[in-house]
Amino acid sequence: NGVGLGLRWELLDELLEAKPALSFVEVSPENYMGRGGYVDDALDRVAALYPIVTHGLTMSVGGTDPLREDYLVGLRDFITRVKSPWHSDHLCFSTAGGVMLHDLLPVAFQEGEVGRIADRIKRVEDVLGVPFAIENVSSYLHPGERDMGEAEFLARVCEAADCGLMLDVNNAYVNATNFGFDVDEWMATAPLHRVVQLHIAGHDWVDEDGERLIIDTHAADVDAPVLALLERVLAKTGPKPVLLERDQRIPPLPVLLDEVL
Repeated sequence: NGVGLGLRWELLDELLEAKPALSFVEVSPENYMGRGGYVDDALDRVAALYPIVTHGLTMSVGGTDPLREDYLVGLRDFITRVKSPWHSDHLCFSTAGGVMLHDLLPVAFQEGEVGRIADRIKRVEDVLGVPFAIENVSSYLHPGERDMGEAEFLARVCEAADCGLMLDVNNAYVNATNFGFDVDEWMATAPLHRVVQLHIAGHDWVDEDGERLIIDTHAADVDAPVLALLERVLAKTGPKPVLLERDQRIPPLPVLLDEVL
């Protein structure tokens, strides 16, 4: 439990020197796998100070391309090395026809997709050897016809796969604001009993064709409504690890730690 911070190279040396009282750090294995040298040394130094939790970016667990077995084996070895208690990645597709799309694109919330994605999650867990959790993503369009809403789809996939939920509170807030639904009703349907960890982050407003949209940028302080939503969620889930994500416009470490701690 407690509050952690996503590990960013810009802050690495300062973090290792300051040794702030973080409960854990989160790393994306894709940034470290197969690098060696200084990268491995720095990771070992971080692991000596903090528990490490892994969170992936490129699995494409919701995609239709075959799961990349070599990637999963390398990921398993990395998770074993840093002793992450679980691994998470996004419920999305990020590859098509073998091409990396460099985006986290939403899947269709259709009945037939539940079992297909659940089978892929089970395969992932078989290879990784640790529990796996899916993260709800921010999206700006609905891909095709829907048989159900996102929260029900998450619940159905988690149940069919018997997996955890990495609940991104900001993503839920962003989608609720952009699509005009009640985020608390969404949370009432989402499988909060399966939450293993929570993400919070900042967002930015943009004007698009005369409409204002929230974009999940991880480039700003967390908004007060998102923090209030986090408190309401934690009242239902009980204490869970919470991670602050900050990937752009990263402030100096003391400023960031003020928000974390």
